[in-house]
Amino acid sequence: MPHPALRVGVVGAGRVGAVLAARLRAAGHHVVAAAGDSDATLERIATLLPGVPNAKPTAVARECDVLLLTVPDDMLANVVTTLAHAGALHAGQHVVHTSGRHGLAVLEPAAAVGARTAAVHPAMTFSGTSVDLDRLSGCVFGLTAPEAERPFAEALVADLGGRPMWVPEEMRTLYHAGLAHGANHLVTLVTEAMEILTAAGATDPAGTLRPLLTAALDNALDRGDAALTGPIVRGDAGTVAAHLEDLRTTAPQTLASYVALARATLGRAVTDGRLLPIRALKIKELLDDAEATARAAGWTAGRVGHTDPADRRLRGSR
Repeated sequence: MPHPALRVGVVGAGRVGAVLAARLRAAGHHVVAAAGDSDATLERIATLLPGVPNAKPTAVARECDVLLLTVPDDMLANVVTTLAHAGALHAGQHVVHTSGRHGLAVLEPAAAVGARTAAVHPAMTFSGTSVDLDRLSGCVFGLTAPEAERPFAEALVADLGGRPMWVPEEMRTLYHAGLAHGANHLVTLVTEAMEILTAAGATDPAGTLRPLLTAALDNALDRGDAALTGPIVRGDAGTVAAHLEDLRTTAPQTLASYVALARATLGRAVTDGRLLPIRALKIKELLDDAEATARAAGWTAGRVGHTDPADRRLRGSR
């Protein structure tokens, strides 16, 4: 433990906050209170932190030695500022956020009242259940902290079962982009692949994909671009054309992402010399035509035949 029996409070006891607090509790720390008001949050507190009271953020902050701020990125600055202006933060208190994007700058209102600040981001996706507790073992945490706070941040990560990786303040957003691109977009990719297999008649698309994706992921992590296989690397323009035609007619909601990723794969295959430019040009022309078709049909929003609900919200329509 960084210190024996630290008093820990968590503001934003969602999927991440409730799990981290539960892991710290298991390490011997005292979780004094958690803030959150959604039904899902209240259920997580009851399940993962039994006996821990639910309280207002200011009350949580006043009661603890270590304050975990596990709120969404876009809310973080407002939460820190509100707590500081309310007098809920105090000198010597550890104020730690778990945002991947943000570093120390967002915690400046806390530092201004003498709090000891750190950014401690777990490079893992969370379900918000007890399953995550074991997954934290060996998880990398992206850390940013003043020099004097580095030992505390590393000890906190050790109590969480993780491994520290120091990220410079100016590289936080880039670090987070790499994680989001790899994990969040992977979920979209896999979901679309299952939709395509379902359209092809697969009764167990997840089971069909699991061994293939597991091998591909392991190979990519071990070998990078050298793990690339498939029709684009082989220069099989006819196969790519057939893919595009069937996606147009059967699973058009996946066409835009297929084209985007095929284009990125094409560039990598040409750069490392495995695909001759003349073959790459033919595939590029196919992708250009498919992209034009997708745009003309309005398939780039991810669904067919209607405007995406998120797009309607952004445009302010009901």
